Amino acid sequence: MDLNGKVALVTGGGTGVGRAIILQLARLGAAVAVNYSKSKDDAEATANEAQGHGVRALAIQADVADESQVQRMIEQVGQRLGPVEILVNNAAFTKFTDLSDLNALSQRDWDRTFAVNVNGTLYCTRAVAPMMKAQSWGRIVNISSVAAFTGGGSSIAYCASKAAMLSLTRSFAKVLGPEITVNAVAPGLIETRWIAPIKGLDEFRERWKKESALGKVLTPDDVAEAAVSLIVSMNLVSGQTIVVDGGWRM
Repeated sequence: MDLNGKVALVTGGGTGVGRAIILQLARLGAAVAVNYSKSKDDAEATANEAQGHGVRALAIQADVADESQVQRMIEQVGQRLGPVEILVNNAAFTKFTDLSDLNALSQRDWDRTFAVNVNGTLYCTRAVAPMMKAQSWGRIVNISSVAAFTGGGSSIAYCASKAAMLSLTRSFAKVLGPEITVNAVAPGLIETRWIAPIKGLDEFRERWKKESALGKVLTPDDVAEAAVSLIVSMNLVSGQTIVVDGGWRM
């Protein structure tokens, strides 16, 4: 399936996994909206690279934790590119803290983690669902994490928020079908600047490789391939989570 004529929005689309998804969608012919909160230069560079594949692309600012900003973003994308038919909820927030210290995470960081990771997923999905219903076709992919299953990650709030995304995925799939499929991707360790704060990163990376069946740390493209496959080829899959971790969690 090509995506010519389809319009895609990827939140947190300027860097890392979001950028990789944008570029893979652009190569398949989709017009792409690159959402960013603060990384304007990265988002504009990604949009420019997407245009190199002969598609329309724009960078658009919005904090997905603010529903009014989400609504404005969806309206602007609709005016400039057309109704959103593909949504990837990729924007995320975390604050690295010691999981063994229950007092290490401030209320502010807890709230911000859920505001972006959970509320943002709800707001964006709620905003695009009517467009997708009107088109009788839509694809939504939520980028979660293996932390949703393991309880281990950058913070307790992050783990809990990523688990909540999986619950939202199932609920959305139930209520938005049959026109819209909703699925999730749960990546393991990805080689991006996101992991820079991990203490003893080199040792952690090597331990991950030894513990995974395929002996690899993921690249953003590895995760993007799974997300895009849910969009272009898995027409009868909904409410499911694909774990992409190189066989680390089995």
